[in-house]
Amino acid sequence: MYPKEYIEFLIHYHGDRDYFECHEILEEYWKRVEPNNKQSIWVGLILLAVSNYHHRRENDRGAERTLSKSIFILKKEKAKLQDLGLDSEKFLTDLLMMQADISSGRKYSSYTLPILDQSLISLCKERCLHHGFEWCTDSDLEQTELVHRHSLRDRSMVIQERLEALNKSTWMQ
Repeated sequence: MYPKEYIEFLIHYHGDRDYFECHEILEEYWKRVEPNNKQSIWVGLILLAVSNYHHRRENDRGAERTLSKSIFILKKEKAKLQDLGLDSEKFLTDLLMMQADISSGRKYSSYTLPILDQSLISLCKERCLHHGFEWCTDSDLEQTELVHRHSLRDRSMVIQERLEALNKSTWMQ
């Protein structure tokens, strides 16, 4: 009924609070199903995860900017939010409150998406246990490898690919 990537997104969003992984999962899915559609609901959810990641790291400017983009997209995709088992009215209201909290300098706190579909919640809870974490626990701010994941990851493959592309373009000139 729901894309498996969406379920994985929910599991990481509510389970281990790995917003970086949420971004990775949905970005790959979005590029496969709606490439070039930057107004896709998937982009809106990706931006929400990115905003949470920034806010947790106390990058309020980045959090506010990405959340604003997320809200803009998700407002237009209200019906699709319902199709994903979410209470769209509550979700959008919560996001506006989250935006106000970030603007006023309020510290990050974990957020639970308003999922209406109880079978989706049950499935996610079961999968969380399978992954070794619990559904809807708060973010562990002491877990630096999760909080600062983007700056601690191995980027050697990305750097190598960029160098190869640069060399190829230079060679072709």
